[in-house]
Amino acid sequence: MAEMTTTQAVRASHFPEHGPINEEGREILLSIKNIDITFGKGDNAVKAVTDASFDIYKGETFSLVGESGSGKTTIGRAVIRVNPLSAGEIQYKGVRISGKIPHSLDREVIRNVQMVFQDPAASLNERATVDYIVSEGLYNFHLFESEADRVQKVENMISEVGLLPEHLTRYPHEFSGGQRQRIGIARAMVMEPELVVADEPISALDVSIRAQVLNLMKKFQREKNLTYLFIAHDLSVVRFISDRIGVIYKGRIVEVAEAEELFNFPLHPYTHSLISAIPIPDPQLEKNKVLYTYDPSMHDYSEDKPEFVNIGHDHWVYGNKKEIENYKALREKNVPIQAVTIADGPIEPEDTKTLDEELTADDAAFLKVPVHDTGSIWYAVLSFFLPLLGLIGGLIFRHYNHFRNYKACMKGTVIGFITIGVILAIFLLLLLFVVI
Repeated sequence: MAEMTTTQAVRASHFPEHGPINEEGREILLSIKNIDITFGKGDNAVKAVTDASFDIYKGETFSLVGESGSGKTTIGRAVIRVNPLSAGEIQYKGVRISGKIPHSLDREVIRNVQMVFQDPAASLNERATVDYIVSEGLYNFHLFESEADRVQKVENMISEVGLLPEHLTRYPHEFSGGQRQRIGIARAMVMEPELVVADEPISALDVSIRAQVLNLMKKFQREKNLTYLFIAHDLSVVRFISDRIGVIYKGRIVEVAEAEELFNFPLHPYTHSLISAIPIPDPQLEKNKVLYTYDPSMHDYSEDKPEFVNIGHDHWVYGNKKEIENYKALREKNVPIQAVTIADGPIEPEDTKTLDEELTADDAAFLKVPVHDTGSIWYAVLSFFLPLLGLIGGLIFRHYNHFRNYKACMKGTVIGFITIGVILAIFLLLLLFVVI
């Protein structure tokens, strides 16, 4: 079976109607097989993704989560053939789409796999109208019978994403962030793709707009039987939209499971730390929440090498034999793992100092300074021209702890008296010369 799939992946120039079926009877639309992605060469080479493997089933939403720089977008861009692989392969419906493939197959990839980008502003051509942006794929693949048919398709799609037909003559800079993302979704959906790579499509949007965009994407999935590779770092959103979730850490997939399975049984410590970091709406509970911090040094892989293993319940975890045994034991207990811990009282950090201990003498004096003690330059100017009045004002300011105002007055007063003294001295010298 594996040899047949490999031969098909090498020689096929078109996609079959359906992808391979797994043991559970589900169609595998996209298969990531032990891929490595490296940027640069020689000593400057940086491995962004290491031995990543997972399958995406037709009609589901598979989410890839992890912190910034973990390799999520790198994998997404590899799926649409932007980032080349240094090892492994990517298969779509059992046909290899990574590396060098026939031109006809490349066009089918572009046609069937679309991407919704993270930045709705940078991903749209500012010099093109919305009509051209949405129609560009239709033009490239000639997916319309006549001009009237093209216009009809574009108007229908722009209406489906919640915009109006009159918006088609406008330019991207005339729209808000949420509206621009809707245009990006319309551009992808008008191609009638089977797989959509959504690269953090809501992270640049206001919170009030995020739900609208997510609901729009779910609506398209129901109506068009779409499959999503949803890339995100917000696990609360991921739980809402996902069927299965893959967790990636520094370019390596560490855990894959169904959404509720992953949240109920976060076995890998990194997954545990991500879930513990989800904000709690209650401010008091959030204040008392104990954050779980992942430390990679907790793993000892010097002798017992780790593997990516299915521990049952379609739950895959990365670890060595000892860790896998522990994960299996935890899972077999079938008791949900509490990822979030709430302390009984306020959490005081270790080595905490009181405010008085942390403040220097100057800081303490500064905090006691009245609000209106600004040290305005006008106090200095006034004291310069009227030094006697400035001296009296400075003494008053000092009595009420207005130290900045006091210094400004004293500065102006001193310079004023010196100036007056110099003028008097010059006047006396001139008078002396006249008398002599």
